[in-house]
Amino acid sequence: MSCRNLPIAALVFALPLAVQAAEPGADETDGVGALWINPGFYAYHFQRDRHLNNRASGFGAEYQFSRTVAFTAGGYHNSNWGYSNYLACYWRPLRLGPVRLGAVFGAVDGYPGTRHGNWFPAVLPTASLEYGRIGLNVYYVPSYQNSINGSITFQLKLRIF
Repeated sequence: MSCRNLPIAALVFALPLAVQAAEPGADETDGVGALWINPGFYAYHFQRDRHLNNRASGFGAEYQFSRTVAFTAGGYHNSNWGYSNYLACYWRPLRLGPVRLGAVFGAVDGYPGTRHGNWFPAVLPTASLEYGRIGLNVYYVPSYQNSINGSITFQLKLRIF
């Protein structure tokens, strides 16, 4: 990461604390300290006629600050057969049965058609389901010009503590 991208990284790291402070009435013991790891993503791309990488293998981690706020970071082989890194904060304030709904706010790199592969901000709607030590995050990635290929993306995760 270059020095010009440090403000984006600092914002991503500070966001979980700011959002957590704004959570009125959150049960601070529910989910605090949970650490999840994941093997990357599986993406169902909307552009079926392109030769895109659906199996975005990699490694990532997610740390839950509270029941609605978590920080995540990792890397994966992206849709364009390149490598991407991400830093982000989940905010999932809504609950529909066992599913938490919200968004993930962060930064991603490695997409040559977006800022020449440099870091760029991203906000994606997300749904999360967690049961014991197994969880699933689902993201909606909209298509953006010819640089981001839209998809519904699935991320299996395992709780390690």
